[in-house]
Amino acid sequence: MKGHVLGPVRVEGDGGGRVCGDSKAAGLFALLVTSPGCRCTRKEIAEVLWDGDENAGGRVDRVVSDLRKQLGREVVPHGGRSGYCTLRVPEGGVDLLRFRDGVARAAGLSHPERFEQLGVALEEWDGDEPLRGLTESGLHLRREALRAELMAAVYARLDAAWRSRQEKWLREETEKWFERAPELPQIFRFYLLAHDDLPERRRERLIKGWTKRNGKPDADLQSAIDQVRGVAHRPGGTLLPPVPDQLPGSRRRPVGQDELIRSLVEAVCEEQDAGNLALVLISGMAGVGKSTVAHHLARRLRERFPDGVLYAGLNGFADGDVRPAEPDEVLDGFLAALPPYTAVTGPESKSNALRSALAHRSVLIVLDDALNAQQVLPLLPGDGTCAVIITSRNDLLRLQSERKVLFRKMEPLQEADALEVLQEKVSAEDRAKYAQAFSDLVRLCGRLPLALAVVARLLEGGARPLRTTPALAREMKEERAKLDTLHLPEHELSVRAALNCSVRVLGEEARLLLWQLAVHPGPSASWEAVMDLGRAVGEGTRTDRALTELVAANLVELRGDRYGLHDLVRAFARQHVQPGSESETAYLERATVRQVLEHQLHNVRACDRVLDHERTLPIGEPDGVTVTDPAEPGQAMAFLDEEYAAVQRGIRLAIGQGIERYEWLLSMALVTYQWRRRFLDDALKNLRYAADAAESAAAPVDCAMVYRMLAGTQWRLGKYDAAVGHLRRAVRLSEEDHSEAGRLSLARSLHRLGITLRKQGDRTGAEEALCQALELCREVSDSVGEAATLNALGALHHDQGDHERALRRCADALCVVERTVERSGLADVLFTLAKVHLTRSERDEAVSLYRRACDIYREQENWPNEDKARLLFADVLVSVGNSEEAVRELERVIVLRELMGGKGVREVRELLERLR
Repeated sequence: MKGHVLGPVRVEGDGGGRVCGDSKAAGLFALLVTSPGCRCTRKEIAEVLWDGDENAGGRVDRVVSDLRKQLGREVVPHGGRSGYCTLRVPEGGVDLLRFRDGVARAAGLSHPERFEQLGVALEEWDGDEPLRGLTESGLHLRREALRAELMAAVYARLDAAWRSRQEKWLREETEKWFERAPELPQIFRFYLLAHDDLPERRRERLIKGWTKRNGKPDADLQSAIDQVRGVAHRPGGTLLPPVPDQLPGSRRRPVGQDELIRSLVEAVCEEQDAGNLALVLISGMAGVGKSTVAHHLARRLRERFPDGVLYAGLNGFADGDVRPAEPDEVLDGFLAALPPYTAVTGPESKSNALRSALAHRSVLIVLDDALNAQQVLPLLPGDGTCAVIITSRNDLLRLQSERKVLFRKMEPLQEADALEVLQEKVSAEDRAKYAQAFSDLVRLCGRLPLALAVVARLLEGGARPLRTTPALAREMKEERAKLDTLHLPEHELSVRAALNCSVRVLGEEARLLLWQLAVHPGPSASWEAVMDLGRAVGEGTRTDRALTELVAANLVELRGDRYGLHDLVRAFARQHVQPGSESETAYLERATVRQVLEHQLHNVRACDRVLDHERTLPIGEPDGVTVTDPAEPGQAMAFLDEEYAAVQRGIRLAIGQGIERYEWLLSMALVTYQWRRRFLDDALKNLRYAADAAESAAAPVDCAMVYRMLAGTQWRLGKYDAAVGHLRRAVRLSEEDHSEAGRLSLARSLHRLGITLRKQGDRTGAEEALCQALELCREVSDSVGEAATLNALGALHHDQGDHERALRRCADALCVVERTVERSGLADVLFTLAKVHLTRSERDEAVSLYRRACDIYREQENWPNEDKARLLFADVLVSVGNSEEAVRELERVIVLRELMGGKGVREVRELLERLR
């Protein structure tokens, strides 16, 4: 892919697709490239590309689809349920990203090297207007931000040229820029510095004219004016020797953190220019790279602080017997570098002395690895133009409540950046050769920089030959071996030691909750699920406070409104955070597992009741768990969308521990959701285990129900022979129970057997089973089952060409189902009726029925049935000459198929192309 946004927008895909000009697809490409992580939400797309249009959802789908068509699914992957549109840009694929990478590489270089590197970066821009040709108002702000970013690089190169004495180049370049943009203070500043030999009268005339047109010079321009005039002046404070420069070197490169560092540089400069103290707090879990970012940020900023840099390692989470630094000791070191305050005694007096010493200075202070706010507060300046960079594994909530803080929480790296850490010294040939192993290692390290650094050291230092990379990945898949591998104390690299330092400062309840969250199967849990964990260990536990402590300590990740553990934190907590003796731990683990599964079972069942009113499950009433109460199918499906991954892991946990109650009941409660989201492979796997558990733990009618669900899953997968086998088993089990519940089970089993035999072409067997089912449904007053069976008979008669009889059966089904609350059954009847009316050439009636059925399927979030109905509906609309509405139906079908994995999208696109 080759993309350009630093001028007219254009992009060419590897497959030959092209996007350019002022099209909406070009606007979307520009929006994604200029968004953090090259991704943004559907809402953001609508707001930028269709400002003020509240009904732009379909347009968003269309433009995303268009961009994906031109660039390919690898570049614009489907967002699934995340709601995000993402652009996967190959390395070096877009001019803006190449420019930014070049600017980032310039950071920390010597002045001559920085001058050259910034020149390379700026070659990506020829001075044209960024995003030229795009007229959307939302992109105007992006254009202005890009222009400012580009000009910042121009200023940085002018500064590097001046400091590295590139006099001839600087004179020529500032001549050109001063002619183009004389009003810019930084351009005028470097013009004056480069032309310091101007005659005094001409120089003063230029300064006076500039001030008259543009107002009072800023601090940087005034400094340049003073310099060329020969006036000794330092903005931000008087220069008092000696100037401290305590910042240590950093061995690591902050891979993937360019945007974070850039945003913090801008924020600190803004505060400093406004005359304010800039207080930066960088937090994150152990090993995420906070200190590396802080060091590089400080290096980027040091030239803005003429009175020096102070540094203190606070050892808040140091390993071994190293104790956290006392503020009193740190103050001694700072004051020794800021005479004449070295003779001050007493903590409070020293803190006051530091504020006095910094009142008229412009100093950058770095406080690395802070334990808590109490350790930091005595070390802070008062008001003024100083800046402080603090790193901590804790969010220091007290500090944030008392001071204005520029707070950033660091996350593990993106996959591409994590791969760069591992492969930095690996040849392109070996990268390709071991691509899968490197990808596995990134996943197993959880994209954590410290863990990646350990693996990189293993591979670089000869401890592991590169050819053993696949074996290393296999070894690390075992949880305990993973932490052993990521432990290199001789190189001061150890994930285990780093996490231990974070955990050992926790309170008792927080440690216990961390262990419980490690027992929880993950990957995340809702607030209510976490609070319910506290009930497993007894009354009086303040789970809410413990969770707040864990989140603030960055041991628990908060994503939206869900809580989870990084995989390495989970592994550490499982192995090294035991809540008691072996017997106590075993008891608490059983209680925690039971609480997790009971919470999941009752909440999934609450949603299932809304999706399937007719199913009964012998679950019982909730005991000590918080249960959701969805009012309609959309809410139930949304809840299960959030919980699905956790529930799937819960089922695996129940299977692994052989807890039959949850093996079959949790699988059964989830299956309707899985059908509607087309997670059929998951459903099949779960239900096979459920059937085994139900055979030994459930009553015959309940066991029959499991086999019906197994058959329904096989039916949806097109495996009708297997479905018939399961249904015959369900029939036999139902016949064992002669109660009303047994007859109801038999009716439902025969109904499903009948519709499956119809699919196999056995119309005689299908009609026999359906007629028996109809008689039983009427006998036990099952109105929903009666309507479904009448509808199935109507479909069977339609197959046989007996359209009058089919119409009567479906009309009877409609009368029955409209007396119930079963909306899905109503949609099924409307769908069959529509097909019958269409066969009778009653197209207007068919159109009305299809439209109603589609609306109900959408309301129920029944994606597979909605997909099938809308595809047929579109065909009918074409036949009646309504191509415009048919296009809308097919666009919705594309959205549905992409949500369900993308199968069959190409065929629908071809239909759309023929209609447009």
